[in-house]
Amino acid sequence: MASCTHRCTTVSLLALTVVLQLLSIPTHASQGDKEPVYRDCVKQCVRTNCTGARLRGFQSTQPPYMALTGWTCRDDCRYQCMWTTVGLYQAEGYRVPQFHGKVSLNAWFWSTVFHTRDTYLTEKMDYFCASAVILYSIYLCCVRTLGLRRPGVSSMVGVLLILAFTSHVSYLTFVSFDYGYNMAANATIGMINLLWWLCWCWQNRRILPYWWKCGVVVLLLHGLALLELLDFPPLFWVLDAHAVWHLSTVPVHFLFYSFLIDDSLHLLNTEKTGVKLE
Repeated sequence: MASCTHRCTTVSLLALTVVLQLLSIPTHASQGDKEPVYRDCVKQCVRTNCTGARLRGFQSTQPPYMALTGWTCRDDCRYQCMWTTVGLYQAEGYRVPQFHGKVSLNAWFWSTVFHTRDTYLTEKMDYFCASAVILYSIYLCCVRTLGLRRPGVSSMVGVLLILAFTSHVSYLTFVSFDYGYNMAANATIGMINLLWWLCWCWQNRRILPYWWKCGVVVLLLHGLALLELLDFPPLFWVLDAHAVWHLSTVPVHFLFYSFLIDDSLHLLNTEKTGVKLE
């Protein structure tokens, strides 16, 4: 009994680092990247500026912090052509397209790395960590809801989740990096995560006075994820939907941290009094 209680207490504390971003919804390839005007601009820029003397000039004047992140002449062309295309869209009265992709990031480390430098490796690690975070959140929920009574079930669920993650990563790595499939897969496991936590909250609403904190946090995090779907041009060309989503989730975590404290204290007090945990 004590070991199971300690396990759930640890799970509640670990959840603070895991459920900070419960849902990730990567989207399809960006429309702006496919625009002929943008693609032609990039090709012309690379041919003109990324060879010979002009390339050496670019490298000699490049700020050190950009060189450290691996910013290349081609990357600079993509950036400049993005603004050229945006200007053309605005001049013609069209909605500004999205460029260079958009993902929801769940692992803080790879979130920082990917936002610092978008490369093939950092993109893959960002996507894979996003899936891992949601799957681990499901495991935490399983341990919290079933672990005390059926630890064997939690272990089996953990194995299944590891297999699911391995299959997911293998498909995206060796078969096809399909953005649509990745979005559907993460949305599906995210919904499982949402419903499972909400069921636990509902079942404990008369027992645990702090149950509402978990319910509110889960609903808010999933609701705010709509910002990832309802995309809009950046405000002041700085804050896009993805950035606003990151900012809006910050205060939610304080409420969830409060829930973790309450739940951990409840489990510890229950252990001391010797009450059977459900």
